[in-house]
Formats: sequence, structure tokens, C-alpha cells
Amino acid sequence: MTNTTTTEPAATRSFARLPGRRGTRIPARAQIMGWLLLVLVVVLLAVILIVHSFLYNDANDQVTASMEQEAHEFVTFAERGRDPVTGQLFTAPEQLFNSYLSRQYPDRDEALIGVWETPTGLRPLSQEQDDEIDRFAKDQALLHQIVADPNNYGWLDTPAGQMQWLKVRTESEQGGRAWFVVERYTAAAMADADRTVQLLLLVSGLGVVIAALSSWVVAGLILAPVRAVRQAAAEISEHDLTRRIPVEGRDDIAALADQFNAMLDRLEGAFRIQRQFVDDAGHELRTPITIVRGNLELLGDDPAEREEVVRLCTDELDRMTRIVNDLLMLAKADRPDFVTPAPVSLAELTSDIEAKVRSLADRRWVLDDIGEGEALVDEQRITQAMVQLAQNAVQHTEPGSEIRIGSSLADGAARLWVTDHGPGIEPAEVSKIFDRFTHGSSHGKGGAGLGLAIVKAIADAHHGRVRVVSRPGEGATFALELPAAPPHNATEETTA
Repeated sequence: MTNTTTTEPAATRSFARLPGRRGTRIPARAQIMGWLLLVLVVVLLAVILIVHSFLYNDANDQVTASMEQEAHEFVTFAERGRDPVTGQLFTAPEQLFNSYLSRQYPDRDEALIGVWETPTGLRPLSQEQDDEIDRFAKDQALLHQIVADPNNYGWLDTPAGQMQWLKVRTESEQGGRAWFVVERYTAAAMADADRTVQLLLLVSGLGVVIAALSSWVVAGLILAPVRAVRQAAAEISEHDLTRRIPVEGRDDIAALADQFNAMLDRLEGAFRIQRQFVDDAGHELRTPITIVRGNLELLGDDPAEREEVVRLCTDELDRMTRIVNDLLMLAKADRPDFVTPAPVSLAELTSDIEAKVRSLADRRWVLDDIGEGEALVDEQRITQAMVQLAQNAVQHTEPGSEIRIGSSLADGAARLWVTDHGPGIEPAEVSKIFDRFTHGSSHGKGGAGLGLAIVKAIADAHHGRVRVVSRPGEGATFALELPAAPPHNATEETTA
């Protein structure tokens, strides 16, 4: 028995795991709100911790200051106090503590205790206002722990809560030891701090809720144009590129919508050019293909007939090649790199064009005028346009007819023209002759009607125009009118 294992290709496995790696997409609105709340919560927690620490330290400082004040008052009294009976300084601890404590009014969370040694142990005398505190103040174990401590102050945990104590040692003339102890139970002071922190927590929580609602609404308003861009992108298809995003305001979101609209304009233009190219190619190539196929299907065995069919098919194929090349030229006309302007001497450019067109046909070529100066143009494209205009003039004139070529440079504009003495153009046809596959009523032989469309595309790419001056029966003048330097906004678009 044989075990067969089928191994999945690595590329297939990686693509199969890809959706799992992407995970669930979190909306930008929720991310903005989440990050804002995270920062807010961290800041509020830091503030609460700082306030908590400050309040507790302040409460401890106040308790310590109060206890130190009590100790200072006792020391002053012990040094200067007099026995009301004898008028002398106190010599016995019991008399000292009785006299001093009888004059004191401690706080509710405070106990003032005088402790002295006796043969039977420690004897306390206290002054307080709370019965529970009184019970703990006289606790022998607690007093032994305080007086035995080498420090003068400290903290102890008692059933009444945490207690802070401070002691002052005094000695009587009989040599016995005595201590004045101040006990302060900090629960009440800390309770005030706790209430402040709890109030701060409540206000902070309410602030977080308000901030969450506000950030959700504000993020929604800010991201509304982004959602519109996303929805428009989802609805756009190859057959509908007309949708645009309304641009409002001058912020980054408005700039994004504006750039998105500009991208849609470019896409719509690219798809329009593509569809026009396909439509034009299909329309114009159908006829020569039909002619070639029909002649090949009827091809016989006669050598002369075969030679004639081959010649005819070759002519049609050459014509198809010219049509395809012209269509490709027009398809490239909307590209940013269709023209590459550079400073060109207009006089040299005109002379070169005149020398090249002389070989087109047997005509009387006349150099009409030459402009002096430099123009910022694409030399090859302008030469191509002028040669096309000259070829167009040749097609509409007879051998020996005069064709004039010239140029001028004035008022920041360069002008190049071709003038013939042919049949001219009807006024109604002037606006149509630059369309693709369009011929005038007096068009010559040879050509698919794309030459003038190419000339217009070159002029438009230079931010110029083609102007026609003609009267029926009196010839025509085709002139390229171009800015000597490109407009400022055109330079920015080319750079971008």
C-alpha cells in the first residue's frame, strides 16, 4: 500500500494565508477616537496619581507639623511652667502632665499622653475627645512599644487605623524617666484626600465619556470627505469616470479631494484616449483589411494578376501602418512628455523647416519671413507640425504652385505659417477640419484625415493654437501661434 502526499505550491499557500494575516480592518474614525482617549486617559491617570501623592504628602506634613507644634508647646511649658500651689518649677512628672494636659483641647483624632515610670510599670495620663482613642491611648503594650522605640517618631497600625506618634523625653529630679507622647490617627486626614481623589476620578471619567463622544463626532466630520473619496473610488469603474468629490475648505482633506479629482480627470482622459484609439483604429482599419482579404481570396494563378494584387495589398498595408502611427501619435499627445520644450533659435528652425519641405513635391517654395530671437518649443514636434502643414498644402495645390513659409516673433509669441494658393476652405468647414478622419470638401489625394489633428495636438501641447485664414478660391494660411515661453502654471504642472 502506497501513501501519496500532495504538496501545495508555496505561492498558493502564501496567498491562502494572506487574508488571515490582514485581520480585521479597524475604521480610521475608531482609531482616531481610540488614540485620543488613550492619551487622555494616560494624562488623567498621571494627574490623579500626582494629585493623590501631593494630597497624601500634604496631609502627612500637616499631621507632622501639628504634632511638632504640640511637642514644642510642651517643651516650652516644661521649661517655664510653675506649680500653681508652690510657684516653683515642676519636679514630679505627674504634676507636670496634670497641669499641662488640663489646659489642652486636642482634636478628635488626636491624643496627648504623659507617661512616666513607676515601680509597678508605666503610668499614663492622657487627654483626648474620642472614647475609642482613649482606650487605645492607655494600652500598656502600645505605650511600651512607643517608649522603647529608639526613634522620636514613627507609625503604628492599630484597630483604630494607622497612628503616627511623636515623643519627647523628660526626666524628673527624682531621676525617673517620663515621656510626653502625641498620637495622631491619620484616617480622617487621609479620608479627605481620598474624597478629593474620588471626586477627581469621577470628573475624569465623565470627561473621558464626553471626550469619546466629541472625538467620535469630530472625527466623523473630519473624515467625511475621506469617506466620500472611498465611496467614489468604490463606485468608479471603467465605464463611469464622471463622478467627482465636492471640495470644501482649504485643509489637507480638501487638498486630498482636489488631488483625487485631478487623478480622476487624468484617468478619464486616459480611458477616453484609449476608447477613441480603439474606435478610430477599428473604424479606419476595417476598410483596408477588407480590401486585402477580398483580393487575397480572389487571387488567381495569373502572374500579372498576382503582382497587381500584391502591389494593392502592399499599398493598403502601408496605409494601415500610417494610420496606426498617426493614431499612436495622437494617443501620446496628452502625455506630459509629449513635448520637451527647449530654447530654440526661431530663425534656424524656420530655415531648417524650409529646407526639409522642398523635397516634398514640385512646388515653388518661398521663404516669406524669418523671426529673430529664441522660442521655448520642442524643435522636433514643431518641425513635424510644419512639415504636415506643408504636406497638406501640397495635396491641395498643383505642380509649380507657390507655397510660402515664414515665421515671426513679437509680443512674447512665436508664429510660424504655411500659405498656399489652392482652392481654400469653406467657412463652415474651418472648425471641423482639425477633427480626426475629417476631410474638407476640396481635399486632395492620400491621407486618412489625421494630419491636421496631429498639428492641433502639437499646438495644444505647447499651450498654443492653430489659426486658419482662408477664402474659397483664394488659398489658405495655416499658422501655429505659440507662446515664446510656457505659462507659469504650465511649468508647475510639468514639474509636478
